[in-house]
Amino acid sequence: MEILSNIPVELDERQVLARLRVPEGSEDEKRARALIARVLEAANPKAIYDLCYVGEKGGRTVEIGGVVFESRVLRVNLDKVHRAFPYIATCGSELHDVPGVAGDPLLEYWLEELKAMALWAATRHLRAHIDGKYEPGKMSAMAPGSLEDWPITQQKPLFSLLGDVEAKIGVRLTDSFLMLPMKSVSGVYFPTETSFESCRLCPRKVCPGRQAPYDPDLWEERYAERGGDEEA
Repeated sequence: MEILSNIPVELDERQVLARLRVPEGSEDEKRARALIARVLEAANPKAIYDLCYVGEKGGRTVEIGGVVFESRVLRVNLDKVHRAFPYIATCGSELHDVPGVAGDPLLEYWLEELKAMALWAATRHLRAHIDGKYEPGKMSAMAPGSLEDWPITQQKPLFSLLGDVEAKIGVRLTDSFLMLPMKSVSGVYFPTETSFESCRLCPRKVCPGRQAPYDPDLWEERYAERGGDEEA
């Protein structure tokens, strides 16, 4: 298990201002630049991950690091995989109470966007770290809650793989299986020859986070259980 901290956050102010839709030369630009400076001073995104070996597989279950997960899609994706990398990454609790933000809706909105950028820095750093240390080749990822087939309740066994995550990187799992800080992500990286995107199995029509079009035939073509499948 490894903890990654002191992850650099590099923000191009002009690009950030454009993303925040802040008019150039306005009073809001001064406020936004001041907030960016405070965020860069406070930001400390973190990540935790482990190299785990993939064990027994059932029809709808797969063992990772001795912990059993229930998901037909995850099981099929790990069918020929011998190792996987469960992970959690976060923008860092240090950005929760940036001074001068609370009570100002515009600053609060900007801060949430900046937290997302800090989280992106954490996930990019994590992926580069795994690539450099283990050379897994092409990888994809799955996250609990991204599909009905792998519900958000599976956060609990994922967190159990990584120990006391709150003490290690400041991420707490609530009773409803949400993560705090909110700008945190969890999942499993795994080597793959074919890129996988959960979005291709999700029929939700309105989703701002969609990264790939829904493929109504993919489940039947790849993930539907067949008569010869081992029972879970």
